[in-house]
Amino acid sequence: MKTKAVIGLLLAAMLLYLVLLGQRGVVLIASGEPVAVALGIGVLILPLVVVWAIGRELLFGVRTEAMARQLASEGRLPPDDLPRNEAGRIERAAADAAFERYRAETEAAPDDFGSWFRLACAYDAAGDRKRARAAMRRAGTLHKETTPRP
Repeated sequence: MKTKAVIGLLLAAMLLYLVLLGQRGVVLIASGEPVAVALGIGVLILPLVVVWAIGRELLFGVRTEAMARQLASEGRLPPDDLPRNEAGRIERAAADAAFERYRAETEAAPDDFGSWFRLACAYDAAGDRKRARAAMRRAGTLHKETTPRP
């Protein structure tokens, strides 16, 4: 719950910033000078890009959380039992072994969102964030396709 409160606070601050930025864009456009108008248009486009990017990340988080809840209720979440070093980081050899297990599981059941979710967790444990996000997006797509709408 603390995380959601922090996200809400950050979104409120970002909204204030975007409103102030939008006002500056309007002032620049109202000046009538060609360079200022062009800059003002750019300043107005920037908040749209920011809102799109934030919305996309929030939707990714909401979908990931929904998948995790479903897998937890089914007893299919990967356990967080990998050995860690003194700094709290997962030991690389253990992460690689877990990755191989989840990769084989995903190859055996490529249409199961749960196997892709667990593979994403294994990529993350191994430190490969780019592939972890790609696998989690694939899990989200499969989850959306296979989960009936209320």
